[in-house]
Amino acid sequence: MGYSLDQFIADAKASLSRDPGVAGREEVRLNLEKLLGNPDFIHDYAGEDQPRGLKVLYEDPKLGFQVLAHINDKARISPPHDHGESWAIYGQATHYTDMIEWEREDDGADPKHAKLKPVKKYRLTPGKAGIYQDGTIHSIDYPDYARFIRVTGTNLDKIPRIRVDLKTGAVEQMYTGRAS
Repeated sequence: MGYSLDQFIADAKASLSRDPGVAGREEVRLNLEKLLGNPDFIHDYAGEDQPRGLKVLYEDPKLGFQVLAHINDKARISPPHDHGESWAIYGQATHYTDMIEWEREDDGADPKHAKLKPVKKYRLTPGKAGIYQDGTIHSIDYPDYARFIRVTGTNLDKIPRIRVDLKTGAVEQMYTGRAS
């Protein structure tokens, strides 16, 4: 039997209790890669027979972090967005996700407009995980049937987040129930 969801949750609690900052989050990212290496976990939580959509696998009542399964049917390209004052770790279960990190070229003084430039691009493949620290602007692009596990520092539906229209630079508040 491989590394289980319960083991991952226990290890995440221990890591984030010891260090809720960058080092603790990196331990969670590495353990998510370990979890994604378990074919039984992939089958049970991200397999073909799993219901499509977003499913909360765990929410910690004390630390607030969430573990979510994103079971997608359709390809999607997200606009650049942030996770507000939370971090997020994306772990690829099936197919791939192309990730882009963005940086503001402007001074950020206008809350309704942003000029962005890409600063880092990479592809997550099955078993790999990437982390975005608090406030990092990023975008994701995945094909039909891609599935990933996302760990967030808090329930993102409860905090302010933004997305940026690349064509116009318009900054908009994000609403609940979206992966990005």
